[in-house]
Amino acid sequence: MTYDQIIRWLLEGDVSIQYQVHRDLLGEDKAELQERIAFEGWGAEFLSRRNAAGHWGDRFYQPKWISTHYTVLDLKKLGISRTQPETRESILQVLETLKGPDGGIFPIGIANKSDVCVNGMFLNYAAYFKVDERHLTSIIDFLLIECMKDGGFNCYSNSNTIEPIHSSMHSTISVLEGFFEYSSNQYAYRLSDIQKSAQSAQKFLLKHRLFQSHRTGEIIDKKMLMLSYPSRWKYDILRALDYFRLSGVNFDFRMQDAIDILLSKRLIDGRWPVQSKHPGQTHFEMEKVGKPSRWNTLRAMRTLKYFGQIQNCAT
Repeated sequence: MTYDQIIRWLLEGDVSIQYQVHRDLLGEDKAELQERIAFEGWGAEFLSRRNAAGHWGDRFYQPKWISTHYTVLDLKKLGISRTQPETRESILQVLETLKGPDGGIFPIGIANKSDVCVNGMFLNYAAYFKVDERHLTSIIDFLLIECMKDGGFNCYSNSNTIEPIHSSMHSTISVLEGFFEYSSNQYAYRLSDIQKSAQSAQKFLLKHRLFQSHRTGEIIDKKMLMLSYPSRWKYDILRALDYFRLSGVNFDFRMQDAIDILLSKRLIDGRWPVQSKHPGQTHFEMEKVGKPSRWNTLRAMRTLKYFGQIQNCAT
């Protein structure tokens, strides 16, 4: 398929794909497409699963992946309107009922502690949907305290049973995405601290060339090289590259190995597949494993375009 044929194929997909193709590949901000996401296709399907109590699944985090937390994260990634009322109402419901003594949301366990990864993801969509800043200040304080010496984050950093000595790629990318949305949406509280922390966390990922041990150069986990969507809380190289694109970070030579792997996963017709799914209950399946993926093709193409390697997408 030629580049133009791939674009046409993408534009035959869900309205959320159409909206992001126009925005990220064609340079056209089509607000009318974004408004349609709540009323048709995947966006309407997600919203239809919200129950009368104002949440999805069994309230905030269970079961995976049909809980309020992961459904709102999915809606955010569709690019649904920031003013979508039902979604904002559900986020505020969580903030009113699940704040912990450490300032984070959804404290668990005997120690009543909040999870770093969950709070990074929560900040990601709460900031996107423009929740009032006063609701987010304690979450910002909590996350900044949990930053580790190597610049990244680890969800075990506030655990009573495990004391990590190294940051987690999974937790770090979730917090980075949250910091980006917060920094991009006109919030002011501790903004300079957040930007400094984000730079340190970016350096942490780059030190690992996005998937390698900084000590041995070995692959940290082969699952990080697999193209999945949705990512849930899991780290992978395409999620990382797409984050660097979105946050406006310039190309760094330490990204090249990951970019080369991404290019190697392109199918013979120029598209990218879904290689794996993260096990768990879902509302519905957007795409099938082993088949060409509009999500992964879109994400790969906009990443390669940003880093000046879009010519490698045409066949």
